[in-house]
Amino acid sequence: MNFTIEKMKDKDWPQVADIYREGIATGDATFETDVPEWEKWDKGHLSGCRLVARTGNQVIGWAALSPVSGRCIYSGVAEVSLYIKSSARGKGAGKALLKAVIEESERIGIWTLQSGTFPENNVSINLQKACGFREVGTREKIGCMYGRWRDVVLMERRSRIVGI
Repeated sequence: MNFTIEKMKDKDWPQVADIYREGIATGDATFETDVPEWEKWDKGHLSGCRLVARTGNQVIGWAALSPVSGRCIYSGVAEVSLYIKSSARGKGAGKALLKAVIEESERIGIWTLQSGTFPENNVSINLQKACGFREVGTREKIGCMYGRWRDVVLMERRSRIVGI
């Protein structure tokens, strides 16, 4: 599959939201149950690190970073979100997006990337490991989703060039 990795534009939001909605519907991508309005999503994500994978005018995946804390000591730590359109999964867009967001994060001074991934989401965990993330541990029964307590695997990647 041919695709390009580009900066996300505001006009990409409807397609990004649709892909996010697909991920939510799987039940194994996030604790979120609804796609937020653009304004809320925009406010919660770092403006310098939002990418899309695109085939022509079609967005097939996206990645973005959220700050993990408002405390200045954690200014270089961000959480990764990455979602791929179901019809584009397994074709390299996820890995390309993750590598690109790692590069962008280091460009803007992020020294640690982290993610919380449901243990059932082996594809995501293996992708992260292939891109230099390590498993820190499992947060047991960290949240209740539809009456079921869920674990989350905490993954992180420490930059080899920022903050050393």
